[in-house]
This record gives sequence, C-alpha cells and structure tokens, in this order.
Amino acid sequence: MKTNVAVALAGVLIVAVAGGWWSLSGNKLAAKNDKAPTTAGGGAPALVTLATAEKQDVPVTVQVNGSVVSLNSVDLRPQVTNTVSAVHVKEGQFVKAGQLLFTLDDRNDQANLARARAQQQKDEATMADLERQYKRSQDLVAQNFIAKSAADATLSQLEAQRAAVAADRAAVQSAQVALGYATLRAPIAGRIGAVNIYPGTLVQPTLSLVTVTQLDPIAVSFPVPEGNLQDLLAAARTRSKVEAVVTGRKEPLNGTLDFVDNTVDPQIGTVRAKAVFSNADQSLWPGQFVGTRITVRTLDGATVVPAAALMMLADGTSLYVVDESRTATRRKVKTLHTFGTKVAVSGVEPGEQVVIEGSQNVRPGGKVRVDAKAPAVPNGTTGVTPGSAASSDAKPVRERA
Repeated sequence: MKTNVAVALAGVLIVAVAGGWWSLSGNKLAAKNDKAPTTAGGGAPALVTLATAEKQDVPVTVQVNGSVVSLNSVDLRPQVTNTVSAVHVKEGQFVKAGQLLFTLDDRNDQANLARARAQQQKDEATMADLERQYKRSQDLVAQNFIAKSAADATLSQLEAQRAAVAADRAAVQSAQVALGYATLRAPIAGRIGAVNIYPGTLVQPTLSLVTVTQLDPIAVSFPVPEGNLQDLLAAARTRSKVEAVVTGRKEPLNGTLDFVDNTVDPQIGTVRAKAVFSNADQSLWPGQFVGTRITVRTLDGATVVPAAALMMLADGTSLYVVDESRTATRRKVKTLHTFGTKVAVSGVEPGEQVVIEGSQNVRPGGKVRVDAKAPAVPNGTTGVTPGSAASSDAKPVRERA
C-alpha cells in the first residue's frame, strides 16, 4: 500500500516539473519572436545584393563571325590551244596589273598575220589600178570615145575591190587578236596562286593556268540578324566603321561597311553584309574566319542595369527595385539592348537600387536587408563578349520562378 502511494507521488512530481519547463520555454520563444523584425508577409527580411542603375550612352553593337573574301579574283585561262613557251612568274609572287605572266608559241599566229597583211597589200594595189582605170574611163566618156556603160563596169569592179580590201583589213585585225592570245598578262594586281604550268605544256581553254587574287584592299563578309536590318541599312549609308578581330593580333583591324545584300535568307533569318579593309600587311587572308563587330546605332542616355537583375515571368520581364526604407517593389521593364553582363532597359530611373542576387526570396512590398559580405558590383562595359551576337531585341538570360 505504501509503495503505491510513493509511486503516485513521484509521477505527480515529474508532471509538475515538466509543465514548469514547458511554460518557461514557451515564454522565452514568444519573447524572441516579439523582438524579431517582420515583413509584410510576416517573414524575416530577405537577404539580397543590390546594384545601382546607371545612365550612359550605349552603342548597339552586333558581333558575329565572318569570313575574309577577295574583292577580285581571276582564274586565268588561255583563249586558244597552244604550247607554253615561257613562264614569267613564280607561284606566290605579287604582280601588277598588265604584268606578263605566260608566253605561248606564236609562230603560227605570226605567219597568219603576215599572210593577212600580204593579201591586204595585194588587194589594195588592185584597187589603186581600178581607181586609175575608172578615172581614165570618165575622161574618155566625156570625149565620147567610149560608151558610158564601159565606165560603169569599171566602177563596179572598183567597188568590189574596195570591199575586198575592207575584208582584208578585218582579217589582219583578226590575226592580230589571235596573236595577242599568245601572251597572257595579269588582269588585276594581286598575288599569284599555285603554278603547275611549265614551258612545253600544251594548254587549252578548259585548263586553268593560274589564279590571281587581290589582297589589298580586301573584304570581310558576315551575316547580320534581320532584326538589325534597318539599323544596318542606315549604317551602310554613312559607311560606319567595322572592326575585325584576328587571332594573334592584340588590336582589331578597322574597315568600313561597304555592302548590304538585297535579300534576307529566310532559312536562318540573316542578311549578308560586307566591309572593306586596308590590308597592306596581309593580316587578312581569303577564306580566313574572323570576328566582326559593327556599331549600328547608339542609345543616348539609356538606363543600364546588370542582366542578373532581370526576371522572366509569365507576365513579362521585371525586376525588384528597393527604396530607402528597404522595401522591395516589383516593376515591369522593357529590354532595349543587351551587351555583355549589362542590359539597357526602360521602366527604371538612373540611381535606383535593383536586386541582383536573392530575388527568389523577395516578395512584392516586403522588406529586404543588404548582404554586407557581398562583393562590390563592377561597372559594366559597353563591349560585347567576343564570339557573342547582340541585338536590340535581346532577351534576358536569367529566369525567375
């Protein structure tokens, strides 16, 4: 009986101690919650990193890969079937326009020209004799020694002979042209390609003797997205500057926009453009791939924010703006141009603070606190990362839930 009473008293004591501990813990937790700051949603302020919207002139730059093409390239072929008698150039040599490259065997052409000239001289002598006969016949007709029909017959022979002389002169010109085919000269100034022709080689019109390629000046052909077509056409009218980034060179080469194609490729949505570069040091070579960069227009006084601040939501592009009281407000914006890690937008004023990290924890109208340990956000540059293509309707790269 005594044992049961002792057990009951011990149980009551344990329950009383546990109840006192629970009450004390609850009071401490309530006091702690009362001291913690709250947001509009009832939670703690979100930890974020901020950046300041800046005002600057933003060049709208398009950077794509292009290829070097020659402005003039001639595949030299003979006009006649003949044998090469002399080669006057070496492969890889630079030549001037009109410089002698090849000489063909012209002995047969020389003989044909001499034959045509001899025939012309013979017919001219006959024509001179007929002219004298016609003049005498006119005198005899005037004295009534011969009939007028005899003089008319002499005139007919003279006119026929004059036609023969004209044909002889055309034959001489033809022989001279054929003789001119025996010498092949450079039609343009440029660099000689591979030469596989040697003296004694039989050549014909279907055989290419050599290729002459112009290297200075030279062109770079590159595709531009059709979204930039109107800006590109305006840049072509003012012959805007185009930069070519060549591997191995520290500084880009400068050229001018010279040509925009008259059609847009519907399969890939680009238009072909061409820029001309001075190439005295042969930094550009036909067929070479280079990076091209062209500024098609400039956004004056645009508001620029880091691209990390943008959120792609169901209702469009937006970001969080934080005021002086550390209250976050979600604001819709429109992207004007993306360059590197920066974006030119409308809907935000220069000097306003925007959230670039931690926006997934921010709620509209909620409080935020700035991460003091976050590194400073560097100022953006107006250049485009090499190898990327930027356009005026570029979309932000980060998505938010």
